[in-house]
Amino acid sequence: MRMNRIAPVLIALMLLAGCARARWTPPSIEVPPRWSAPVVNQAATEQARAAWWMNFNDPQLNALIDEALKANNDLAVAVIRVQRARLQAGLANTTLTPDVKGVGLNTSSRNLDSHNTKRSANVSGSLSYELDLWGKLAQQRATAAWEAQAAEADRAQAALNLIGTTAELYWKLVRLNEQIIDGNADLKQAQKILELVNARYAAGVISGLDRVQAEQNVSAQRLALTRLYQQRIEARHALAVLLNRPPSYAFEAPEHLPDSPPPEVEAGLPAQALKRRPDLRVAELRLRQSFADIEKMRASFYPAFTLTGSLGSASEALLRVLQNPVATLGIGLTLPFIEWNTMQLKIKVSKSEYAEAVVHFRKNLYTALAEVENALSRRAQLIEAAAHQAQIAFQASQAEQQTHARFNAGAADLQAWLEAQGGLRKARDALKQNRLDQLNNRMRLYQALGG
Repeated sequence: MRMNRIAPVLIALMLLAGCARARWTPPSIEVPPRWSAPVVNQAATEQARAAWWMNFNDPQLNALIDEALKANNDLAVAVIRVQRARLQAGLANTTLTPDVKGVGLNTSSRNLDSHNTKRSANVSGSLSYELDLWGKLAQQRATAAWEAQAAEADRAQAALNLIGTTAELYWKLVRLNEQIIDGNADLKQAQKILELVNARYAAGVISGLDRVQAEQNVSAQRLALTRLYQQRIEARHALAVLLNRPPSYAFEAPEHLPDSPPPEVEAGLPAQALKRRPDLRVAELRLRQSFADIEKMRASFYPAFTLTGSLGSASEALLRVLQNPVATLGIGLTLPFIEWNTMQLKIKVSKSEYAEAVVHFRKNLYTALAEVENALSRRAQLIEAAAHQAQIAFQASQAEQQTHARFNAGAADLQAWLEAQGGLRKARDALKQNRLDQLNNRMRLYQALGG
């Protein structure tokens, strides 16, 4: 009679649960139809995107990135996390099948007085299966699957970051090689000037001030070189750690950055770019998980049904093993909805967590768009700046030549010539630095677009 009263309530709850379950819909976020910064209108094939770093056309860089992708410790940890997440997803899928347990026991005893032997055997098994009437177990399985996908996207993002860091360290080493070569040339020039000044000072043509300034110039060039050598040592060590090698690993980078312009990047439409970014994929999956938590909490509000079955046999003698089997089948019922207020508060907490996740997702998406826009704008600015810096270097070269001629003619002092030389060095260095900046900019643009 009591079950007859409960049954209508349970049926009503089942109907309510079916109505209450919601479907996932992505949050509404405004995405611009096109980039505001100038872009390159060219199509990139999927094969080109798969190994996009090869577009820089540098075999040594390609080999270095391949080694980093195979040996880097941080990426290895990300791969382990992917494997663990997949195993967790596999555990979640075990709810699709019943839980089966079995126990077997065979005992033998002998009476010392009567010498009679008593044997007994006991075999038992049990089976349980929770009915997923409200979708709670399905949500748990979906959450585990999303977590595995998120772990894979995390690994892809780690690989993307690793490629960028490897390339930047590589180009930094090349640029340091350039600066050291230029620094040695500047030191030789400073030493020649000092020899010239010493000769003129000995002849009484110039004052001691010019001699001190020439010596100071030599010391300054030596100091600059020592700093460059230290920077190169630290960059080599950083690259060695990145490749999972000891710091003593000696990597020999080229002596000059490539003269050819860096590759152009096909930016596509904003919506297409967002689909390629692993970090946004992770954010979306985490958002889905947060939404699923609401559904799991709501589903846990409804009764849980567990079917259980057992089969056992026991006997006093071997001949009676199968004479007394006991088979039972029952249903276990838990009623969490009795805690109405607590469950309602938990659902509200899950909804607030989801609302917070939506805000974070929107922020990440707009940040990603801003990164692409900044990289595109920076690309245009660097191209324009290169033309200006080339003009400045040309003008600085003319100024140095004229000041040198005036010094030889006695119309200008040594300080004016040294300052003109310093201006020429800075102008040429800025022009070469622009090439490095353009390479790093293209790498960051690739990363902002998801590769």
